[in-house]
Amino acid sequence: QVQLVESGGGLVQAGGSLRLSCAASGPTFRRYTMGWFRQAPGKEREFVAAISRSAGSTYYADSVKGRFTISRDNAKNTVYLQMNSLEPEDTAVYYCAAVSREYSSIPPYYTREYEYDYWGQGTQVTVSS
Repeated sequence: QVQLVESGGGLVQAGGSLRLSCAASGPTFRRYTMGWFRQAPGKEREFVAAISRSAGSTYYADSVKGRFTISRDNAKNTVYLQMNSLEPEDTAVYYCAAVSREYSSIPPYYTREYEYDYWGQGTQVTVSS
């Protein structure tokens, strides 16, 4: 089992940047595919980005492609989400998630909530216009 703790959220102006971190407990972090999701007020939680165990594969939602970058440091048990050129539409609670099951590829796998077993508590990102 793994526990996830997000940090790095906050209030930023449109066009600004933030870097979210998600620290995982336990010695087996490298066995987990990691994802970031977000949930805006009144909306369902949606996929943002995913990264494979070795960081060899990454995938992004169209809405963030070219602006966000997911990365991981297996030595530090941490996954990151660098968010640039932020827009008010990016305002949401951001969650990291982990899964140890091995699917064939990203995508189509690892882009849906039910594919993940472990979730953090979320960190609020607010982008002002």
